[in-house]
Amino acid sequence: MPTLTRVSATNKAATDYLAESMLARVRRRFRRHPGAVGGIIVFSILVLLILLAPLSPYDPNASSMAERFEPPSRQHLMGTDGLGRDLLTRILYGGRISFMVGLLVVAITLTIGVTIGATAGYFGGWIDNALMRVTDAALSMPSLLVLILLSASLREVQSAYFERNNVMLIALVIGLLSWMTFARLVRAAFLTLREMDYVTASRSLGGSNLYIITRHILPNAIGPIIVESTLELGYAIIEESGLSFLGFGIQPPTPSWGNLLGNAQENLTKYPWLAIFPGLMIFFTIISVNYIGDGLRDAFDPYKVLEKVGER
Repeated sequence: MPTLTRVSATNKAATDYLAESMLARVRRRFRRHPGAVGGIIVFSILVLLILLAPLSPYDPNASSMAERFEPPSRQHLMGTDGLGRDLLTRILYGGRISFMVGLLVVAITLTIGVTIGATAGYFGGWIDNALMRVTDAALSMPSLLVLILLSASLREVQSAYFERNNVMLIALVIGLLSWMTFARLVRAAFLTLREMDYVTASRSLGGSNLYIITRHILPNAIGPIIVESTLELGYAIIEESGLSFLGFGIQPPTPSWGNLLGNAQENLTKYPWLAIFPGLMIFFTIISVNYIGDGLRDAFDPYKVLEKVGER
């Protein structure tokens, strides 16, 4: 009798679990991941601070030679730089630039990667082979070297648009070399999902390829895409910071976390706060994004189904 009761309880838990919406399951699993919850809190605080940057009483580009290299104080919470500019204000405005680059890179990589991956995975055959060879060739290139060469080359292009939109230039350079992971991830998902019964049924009812891809396959592949998007945001911020640190990214006087670190290296031992605070902002951003991505990966993991049923 106790055995039958346990079996009945397990079956009821399984039924309830399957009846629960996918979004509710993802939200519940995500909340059970302490690192992801902490990452959301830290990330939200950073975003809020960056959005409130215009409330700072200091101009991020206004110099004050009488206040050069002031250490952190009540007046300047993170000190000042070599031109007397408030470092906290420049870090917050620099965060807006870094986040903007990151979001643009995610948009570019999603557009290119999902398009190529979906086309290769759905149609297969010679289309798949051709697109994957292009992807493999792009993956084989040394990314940092190519990023530097592309960035330097595009700066030589006489384009008024790029001169006015330095952020778009850097995002385009990084995005053109970061779509391959999305392409391979989406292709793998499509290779599996295109064999499902609901896809076959839709095709037999006269559904077009575009309809099947956008209405049936892509929505079921959205989990891994969301996870990779969060991780790509962190990678893009790191890559922008690295380019700006080396002098090939966002150019002064426009602040970004990378060029703030680059400007600090000459006075690192005498005025360490110039590097510590931008470095901490990059660290907390990347670690929070990684924890969020880790939590989303666990939340969207289909193999968690049996584990969660057992927990009930």
